[in-house]
Amino acid sequence: MKLFCLFFLFTIMLSAQQKQYAVFFDFDKASTEITPQVFAVWAQEHNGAEILKIYGYTDSVGTVGYNQKLSESRARYIMQQLKNNKVKLSKDVEVKGFGESQAFSEHTPYDRKVVFYYTEPEPVEQVEVAKDSLAGKSDFAKAVDASKKGDKIKVPNLNFYNDSYIVLPESQPILKDLLAILQNNPTLKIQIHGHICCQEVETGPISRQRAEAVYIYLIRNGIDKGRLSYKSFGSTKPIYPIPEKNEAEKVINRRVEIEIISN
Repeated sequence: MKLFCLFFLFTIMLSAQQKQYAVFFDFDKASTEITPQVFAVWAQEHNGAEILKIYGYTDSVGTVGYNQKLSESRARYIMQQLKNNKVKLSKDVEVKGFGESQAFSEHTPYDRKVVFYYTEPEPVEQVEVAKDSLAGKSDFAKAVDASKKGDKIKVPNLNFYNDSYIVLPESQPILKDLLAILQNNPTLKIQIHGHICCQEVETGPISRQRAEAVYIYLIRNGIDKGRLSYKSFGSTKPIYPIPEKNEAEKVINRRVEIEIISN
């Protein structure tokens, strides 16, 4: 499975600060099908970034030698994706595989990754697009403002590729909206709920990964993890009955909701 890519706030740029970004891989794979699409968006959002290091890793399944080669292949694959999208590589860019040397537990998807380190201009003045988008209050923000403990609110337009926890490109702005709502309401605590479509019994971890991906995005953008939790429901709470009648119903069923824990 692949972890969807998430983005920082738009800024007015000046100097540089090192940052990092992780891409996750399926078991025993050195490439993904969706990553090229994700990197095209990432490159647009990080115009001016310069890549310093690209490090590959694996889980602990397999031999040490095989995993070393696999981690190196993953790192080279990500380097090629960056090149394909005209992202600048430092003249001294370090491309390296660490194999399973930093695997935390057997067969965990979080060990199957590449982490790349980059710099991009730092803001003279930060313009928080997510907050600005709430000028005049979005319907989503109004719903949160009017909510009480126990209310469940669908995150509007936060939809996913089928059988994936990668956000559809047109859905990315709502993540910034959700981030701004939490920034503007510092006592708000939520639980993030993940759902899938299309199958009566979930056979994998997709609904959990969808909720977890939103959770990780919020934490990485400064929200205290004590205000957040997440839970998966699989296909047990569809908006439209399964099997869905069309693609539009499928898109709506594979969704994320938030439950108000306290506000």
